[in-house]
Amino acid sequence: MFKGFYNLTSGMLTHGKNLNVISNNMANVATNGFKADYFTGQTFQDVLWSRVGNKDKEYIDLGQQSFITAPSQLYTDYTQGTFDPTENPLDFAIEGENCYFAVQGADGQRAYTRAGAFTLDNEGYLTLPGFGRVLDDQGREIYLVTDKIRGDDYGGLYMEQGGGFLGRIGVYQFPEDNQPIKAENGLFTGGGNPEVTTTVKVHQGMLERANVNLIQQMVRMISTQRAYQSAAQVTKMYDQVMTKATTDLGRM
Repeated sequence: MFKGFYNLTSGMLTHGKNLNVISNNMANVATNGFKADYFTGQTFQDVLWSRVGNKDKEYIDLGQQSFITAPSQLYTDYTQGTFDPTENPLDFAIEGENCYFAVQGADGQRAYTRAGAFTLDNEGYLTLPGFGRVLDDQGREIYLVTDKIRGDDYGGLYMEQGGGFLGRIGVYQFPEDNQPIKAENGLFTGGGNPEVTTTVKVHQGMLERANVNLIQQMVRMISTQRAYQSAAQVTKMYDQVMTKATTDLGRM
């Protein structure tokens, strides 16, 4: 009799989680290099099967019916965003997927990013504000001193006057099936062992937009909100029916 509550409540929880993901995508539509997330849900039984089992991965049937939906997995869309010209000599954008700039924090921790809005720190090193210094193709910090520079198509940096070579921004390519994981502040960590590539184009004076389709996200938000509201309304009706049923049965 009460099984309907499992369906409705779990549906509301699942839709609520999906709304959080969509809201985060929309909030980061103006964040350089941001990659959108997509949420998927499955029946509780399917999720449990994918995560629990004995050492031989022999699963025991949990029953013939599943009354609960549960969050299954959060997928990140790694496709490339469009470019915005900025004319800033310290802004860079990578043309190609699965590739990232490498930055190193003061604690020595390395992370990766598609947000190429760099600047110079107090010592003249190319840096990503709020995290650390940008690394070259040898894993070393890039010392520039001045922003009067020009870049070639593959990350090489030269003095604007005189043409002296200053270094090359490292572009690190990850295996397609082992991408880094999103962290805070638009950074990525983990993943497989990246390799330095010199064949991917790097555009100076441009930044990569977030790959969020705002219209698509708004449509998804409206449909998910309506589904959430419908589940809440039906739950209220179901509660009223159950109250009436138990009251009448109690009188009998």
